[in-house]
Amino acid sequence: MHAPEHYTNLAYLLTNALDLTQPPIAITFTDNIPTGVPTHTTPAPAGCRFWQDAAEGAFATSAKDHALCSIGCYTHNLPMSAATQTDLADTLKVLNDLTYVTAQDLAQIPALKSQSKHILYSPLGETPLPPDVVLLFADASQTLILTEATQQVEDQNPPALGRPACAVVPQVINTGRAALSLGCCGARAYLDTLTDSVALFAIPGAKLEAYAKRIEALSKANTTLAKFHSLRRQAVAAGQSPTIKESLAALA
Repeated sequence: MHAPEHYTNLAYLLTNALDLTQPPIAITFTDNIPTGVPTHTTPAPAGCRFWQDAAEGAFATSAKDHALCSIGCYTHNLPMSAATQTDLADTLKVLNDLTYVTAQDLAQIPALKSQSKHILYSPLGETPLPPDVVLLFADASQTLILTEATQQVEDQNPPALGRPACAVVPQVINTGRAALSLGCCGARAYLDTLTDSVALFAIPGAKLEAYAKRIEALSKANTTLAKFHSLRRQAVAAGQSPTIKESLAALA
C-alpha cells in the first residue's frame, strides 16, 4: 500500500500538469470505514453530487446515502430498499416513455459487478485508502492530453460514455481501463462544477502512477507543439512557406 504522501504528490502532479481547476477525486469501495473518516451527513439528490462534495474533504457513504438516486444505486450495485426499487422501476418507465433509455439501452449501461458496504470519497491528496477510481473534471484541452495518455498507457483509445454519468465508475472498475464520460443532464443539474464545457475522465487507481507520468510528459510536449504550430500559422499568414526545419529553427 502506498503512503499517503504518494497520493498527495500524484494529485499535485496531475493538477499542475493539466492546470485543473477542481482537485482530482478519489473513489474507493470498501467494507470498512478507516478510523477518522466521517460519514456523509447532508442529504444528496444523487450519488454524483458526492464527487463535488469530495473536493472539501474525505467522507464515507453507505447505501442509504445514495437512496434518492435509484439509477446510481443500480450502476454502483448498492443494496436497494423496497422504496428505492420502486423508484428505479418508476424512473425506468419514465425514461422509456421518453425513449431516453429503452430496455435495449439498459443492457449497455455499465453496472458494478462487485458489491461493497461503503464508498469513500475524497480529494486524491487526502485519500485514506488506495483509490479504485480517480475522477478528473476536465475541459476539451485537458481531455486531449488524457486521451493521448490512454493511448500510451493502455494501447487503446478510451471509450466515451453518455448517460448516466455515474456509469463511468463501474465501467472503469469492471474493465480496469480509463474512460471518458460526457456526463448526463441529471449530473449537470446536481453538480455546479460540471459546467457545459467540462466532462469527466476516470482513471483506474491501479494505473494512476503510470498515467501521471505520461500526463506530465504529454503536457510539456503539447505546450511545445502548440507554440510550434502557432509560429507556423503566423509564418504562413505572412506569406511564407516554411519547411519543418525552418519552423523548428524559429521555435528554438
